[in-house]
Amino acid sequence: MFADDHCAPSPRGHVLLAPDRFRGALEAAEVVRHLAAGLRRQRPEVPVLAAPVADGGEGTVNAAVAAGWRRVPVEVCGPTGRPVTAALALNGDTAIVELAEAAGVRRVPGGEPQPFGGTSLGAGQLMAHAVRLGVRRIVLGVGDAACADGGAGLVQGLGGRLLDALGRDLPPGGTALRSLHALDLRGLPDLSRVEVILAADGAGPLVGRGGTAVTQGLRLGAGREEARALDAGLRRWADLAEAAVRRPARERAGAGAGGGAGFAALAFLGAKSEPGVTFMLDLFGFAEKARDARLVVTGEGSLDVRALRGGASATVARAAARAGTPVVAVTERRSLTGERLRRARIQAAYTLTDIERDLDRCRRQAGALLEQLTVAIAAEWLPPARAAAR
Repeated sequence: MFADDHCAPSPRGHVLLAPDRFRGALEAAEVVRHLAAGLRRQRPEVPVLAAPVADGGEGTVNAAVAAGWRRVPVEVCGPTGRPVTAALALNGDTAIVELAEAAGVRRVPGGEPQPFGGTSLGAGQLMAHAVRLGVRRIVLGVGDAACADGGAGLVQGLGGRLLDALGRDLPPGGTALRSLHALDLRGLPDLSRVEVILAADGAGPLVGRGGTAVTQGLRLGAGREEARALDAGLRRWADLAEAAVRRPARERAGAGAGGGAGFAALAFLGAKSEPGVTFMLDLFGFAEKARDARLVVTGEGSLDVRALRGGASATVARAAARAGTPVVAVTERRSLTGERLRRARIQAAYTLTDIERDLDRCRRQAGALLEQLTVAIAAEWLPPARAAAR
């Protein structure tokens, strides 16, 4: 455990819990639950608010629900064509659609990625359902996709058709796009009054070096030759799509996100790309919740140099600093020095592997270990009113 020397903050109000997921162990909403349990054990009188962090990837809908949004289950097509029950999150006239809910790796039998035949069709079906609900804004999170079809499936899920030279519907997947001959977009809904936000971080272009085939395709298990075939299909898709909608999008920021689903959102839906974590914090009302908080507790699986460049904890800490609220972080493992943490506006860091050094056991017991850490955080940062006044 690491904690800087500090003066105990005076009581102000609630504690705001704003962690990201611990990849491979707990979703952000589960991290919140265990942090809250640890706080209740030590300081049951202190109110707790939740603002779990999401970046548009897996767990974004669950994070929204934990922040008070309504879960809306929908049966859609999974990445392999089998039906799955996915969900979107709804709050007023805004819906969050998470690509991974419909076409993430966890939706693939056996967890095997689908770089060639996988489809984002279900994500389009989720969006179509949101439109039928009458929403005026759709936030599309495209992280953690199990497919790399350039968002072709997403367009099909919204009602578009992709046809070969004989007028037949193309089979799913990115490599099938090499046979694309024509698009029939007459079935697409009218989205002229719906704002579409693409929540994506650090994604490259759709095609070419650094494009979807190279990054997503290889990550999903494609070989070099297979990646070239996938890139050829995505180029064909981009050529016809941009000609049809008269909107260049393949090189835009976010186009390669979600196996290229970002391209479809930018080209066909006129989406506006926003940084995932920062946008989600704003969407969940983080600034307002942090303003009168005594303490913000953030965290993620690893606190390292990479985490300081756009990671959840550093982003939360900067936002909390603007509200004048101190921040501590919980993490599975940490390689940052105290000075680097202070420069990132994180006052203290508490590490699971300081309690359980075996990483496998640490991940299996992450919930219980988080509660143990939170008891220590409450004892150090949330003294009773009399103790704080002395």
